[in-house]
Amino acid sequence: PWLGLENFQKFFGSYYFAEVLRNTIVLNLLALCLSPLPIVLALMLNEVRSEKYRRAIQTMTYLPYFISIVVVVGMLKILFASDGAAMQLIYAITGTRPQLLAEARYFRGMYLMMEVWGCTGYESIIYIAAMSSINPECIEAACVDGANRFQRMIHVTVPGIMSTIVILLIMRMGSMLGSGYETILLMQTGLNESVSETIQTFVYKRGLQSSDFGYATAVGFFQ
Repeated sequence: PWLGLENFQKFFGSYYFAEVLRNTIVLNLLALCLSPLPIVLALMLNEVRSEKYRRAIQTMTYLPYFISIVVVVGMLKILFASDGAAMQLIYAITGTRPQLLAEARYFRGMYLMMEVWGCTGYESIIYIAAMSSINPECIEAACVDGANRFQRMIHVTVPGIMSTIVILLIMRMGSMLGSGYETILLMQTGLNESVSETIQTFVYKRGLQSSDFGYATAVGFFQ
């Protein structure tokens, strides 16, 4: 039988609608606030004069992007387990063992840490490529005018890549209802579900785990 808008009405009228929409927007807004980090990293790498040192830093910062997210989250769980190395260090400093991967109040911070560690280096490649197109004569003219390295960075390099920054910002704003659901799903527990359930994880659970394909499709279409 034809359901019409029944699945949409069911989702909009459910308790989950406000929760998953709020969690999705909050996580993406927090990730958006960290979007200047790749720009800062690219600016710093651009100022490194030692080619060998710069390549070493680039390799270390790019590498996490190419490691499977399942492996990365597995490493995170081992490090922050009750007997893990990171938890032992926290206990030595604070005298407490907080459940960083279980409690809801810590989830957003841990998720953002994963996003920064996994994506900052890779995203900086775009800005480094944009910097290579800046006319060297502009930099030379700034040197002749007496600008130091920081002033050249602010008044020459940043304006030179501003169009790239704006385009990537627009593209990021266009995916505000999307999220790194693989990371969220792997880090999700029953205790932090109230802040970690996003539209994509909700669609995955209802569609693939509960086999409610029509309802999950309607939620995905809304997204």
